Amino acid sequence: MELDFERCYRAVDSRDQRFDGWFYTGVTSTGIYCRPSCPATTPKRRNVRFFPSAAAAQSAGLRACRRCRPDAAPGSPEWDVRADVVGRAMRLIADGVVDRDGVPGLATRLGYTERHLHRMLRAELGAGPLALARAQRAQTARILIETTGLGMAEIAFAAGFGSVRQFNDTVREVYATAPSQLRVARRPRTATGSAAEHTPALPGGAGTITLRLAYRPPLHAASLLGFLALRALPGVEEVRDGTYRRGLRLPHGTAEVALTPADGYVSATLRLADVRDLAPAVARCRRLFDLDADPAAVDGALATDPALAPAVAAEPGVRLPRAVDGLEMLVRAIATQQVSLASARTTLTRLLPATAPTDDGLRAFPDAEELLRVADEGFRMPAARRETIRAAARAVADGSLDLDPGGDREETVRRLLAVPGIGAWTAGYVAMRALGDPDVGLPTDLAVRRGAAALGLPDDPQTLDTYAKRWRPWRSYAVIRLWRAA
Repeated sequence: MELDFERCYRAVDSRDQRFDGWFYTGVTSTGIYCRPSCPATTPKRRNVRFFPSAAAAQSAGLRACRRCRPDAAPGSPEWDVRADVVGRAMRLIADGVVDRDGVPGLATRLGYTERHLHRMLRAELGAGPLALARAQRAQTARILIETTGLGMAEIAFAAGFGSVRQFNDTVREVYATAPSQLRVARRPRTATGSAAEHTPALPGGAGTITLRLAYRPPLHAASLLGFLALRALPGVEEVRDGTYRRGLRLPHGTAEVALTPADGYVSATLRLADVRDLAPAVARCRRLFDLDADPAAVDGALATDPALAPAVAAEPGVRLPRAVDGLEMLVRAIATQQVSLASARTTLTRLLPATAPTDDGLRAFPDAEELLRVADEGFRMPAARRETIRAAARAVADGSLDLDPGGDREETVRRLLAVPGIGAWTAGYVAMRALGDPDVGLPTDLAVRRGAAALGLPDDPQTLDTYAKRWRPWRSYAVIRLWRAA
């Protein structure tokens, strides 16, 4: 990725936090790298290098700034938006695929050779998949050191390191201090640390971790929580007192998470069955709340339409609520076909007890195997819709349908449309929320059409679809605003 020096330097000189995560500033005279908004004195031009990723800065021998915590910056919005191989790879690395399956597993998921994948990532990010995963492991280790009482050996393996020695060497190299010193120097309130006064209680335990999830302001929290509350499934998720809680299914076990939007960050309390799931849990929570988005770019584009401009001005920072589980979103979309949200929620709530007993607290949505074990009477829906859910679950179970955010969006939509009972609306809804496609229009959606009519826009599907092309590449965000207008 080519970074324009003058543009980057101006962002650093103005300490513009909108660029945090887009690039990193390396200061050769001090040997550190920072986020663009670092409050330290602006370095001289001759001492500055810019890097497209923290991993690239680390590979150049620089250590993370202790003042601005560049590793805690929100991720680049490019990796949420882009549908190419590099964007897919970054989403999978964030979800911990390299730690679990290695680079061969990542390359297999993407359908490329390891060598070609390494070449593409180096060209775009200045670092290969191992270096990118290593940077993420270092950040995970720091969170565990500063926010838990786990022993260093436990943290090393929980963060994904192969040995305690590798863990020690990496932390020393990235943070220029020993792991034990990070724990001694920790403060009650840090960029990723505890914020108890903003954090709702979850049942405690060794696997309970509290941290802050950064985002680029503004964040319209009311629209985000309102959207999720309207669709919340009892037993799986709830919204109460300004906090969203839900159960998660993660690679090594289950989890329960509580997310509370605050000024400049989202406070997250995670209760993990296995602390090795911290990185994927954080990645999925960030994806659910769309925390890596660039609201200035989205709102700036939508505000050029006079019909949307008043809504954008009144409610800046409206996000696109995404998903923590692609199959869950597909089942929800199928259940919502031709019925109201309330009716679909009732149907799904009745389905949950048929999949597995409900434990205390919130549980994860059923996986493909659990859904396939449900008897006919457990679905409480028309037979055709029931069989569509079963066909989708079989496709996910046998690997022929990839609903992870690292999947190929076009190929996934094509395979969805091949499933009997799944049409363009269902495939588009899943692409928007499960796959994170920012440019889905849904012109046939009844609420979208009502919202368009309320704003004085055409509500005929074909005409609306043509009109919506002016909102590219942010049509999904326009859909959220039309739903709110309806």
